[in-house]
Amino acid sequence: MKNVWLDVDPGHDDATAIMLAVQCTNIHLLGVSTTHGNASSEWTASNAARCLQAFGAQSHVRVYPGATKPLLLPAKHDPEIHGIDGLGGVEGLPKHDSPEVKARFAVDNDGSPIRALEGMSKFIKVTWNNGAGEKVSVISCGPMTNIALFVSAYPELLDAVEEFVFMGGGVGMGNRSAVAEFNILCDPHATQIVLNAPVKKTMIPINVTHTAIVTKKIHARLLDPSAASEEEAVPKPSTNLRHTLSTLINFFAESYKSTFGFIDGPPLHDALTVAYVSQPELFKATRYRVDTELTGQYTTGETVVDVWNYRSCDDTWGSDGKNCLVAQHVDVNGFFDLFLECILLADRVSPLNKKQ
Repeated sequence: MKNVWLDVDPGHDDATAIMLAVQCTNIHLLGVSTTHGNASSEWTASNAARCLQAFGAQSHVRVYPGATKPLLLPAKHDPEIHGIDGLGGVEGLPKHDSPEVKARFAVDNDGSPIRALEGMSKFIKVTWNNGAGEKVSVISCGPMTNIALFVSAYPELLDAVEEFVFMGGGVGMGNRSAVAEFNILCDPHATQIVLNAPVKKTMIPINVTHTAIVTKKIHARLLDPSAASEEEAVPKPSTNLRHTLSTLINFFAESYKSTFGFIDGPPLHDALTVAYVSQPELFKATRYRVDTELTGQYTTGETVVDVWNYRSCDDTWGSDGKNCLVAQHVDVNGFFDLFLECILLADRVSPLNKKQ
């Protein structure tokens, strides 16, 4: 069983990452922190709570709201892709103000919210237990502000981290500038702090996530796992949960078609981070020196991957070493088998299906 702390900014693909983290049978989800990114921090925190409830997370898994803005730069969001509230077009999720959603937020004895940095440090410390316990894999699916604050504030807990796995960056390409991917562009300084941390890191770049496309055939299997693959007609959703996930995919597909020209379906970027922790054998990765461009007039937020080993590095994961595994390939069929299996598991426990 792998202990996981998940940091997200839901976001459609973040929602699928939450679903996987909740339902992967070899993952023990400790908690979920949220950050600015795809939408404002108020929306992302509420969306995370709604997703935990919808996907049947155990009651002890709570939401810990985190950074409301980047370390240095102004906050930016992405309503063009995700809608104003981060989950545009998604039907069937619990309402933001419902009692079950409000109950998903971690609070102190006095009722005040427990913030991301406090929750993350507490769970990692307790799980590690000064080396007598187990390490925690920290997954980042949004701007890495919360992760950078943890690295900076709790250096004594870095030994307790198995690795930092993040969805972000690209090798020679971007999606929100010519060379910068959105998560990194939102807070490049936080990314560099994490990259310099003396802990193993794995980067899942858009070069790889853009291959994990929800095609019409995958979407049909999502809607109804019993549907014949050769059928031309789109099947009806067999459960309320599957309807909700279908509306999520449909909105994301339209956004990616109109903005980026993806005609076969949308990529499930963030879900690949959880898949990597659960089934790393699905991926091929190479260790490189990776840095973030912080001052370029045209290149701020670019992940500079030293594929030719120009920089002299030591064997550490820190500021002078080859600091990052960079994913280069994913077994797409294997990933979607895992994704669809997790939907089957979620179907059994989702409160959405009790409405039928």
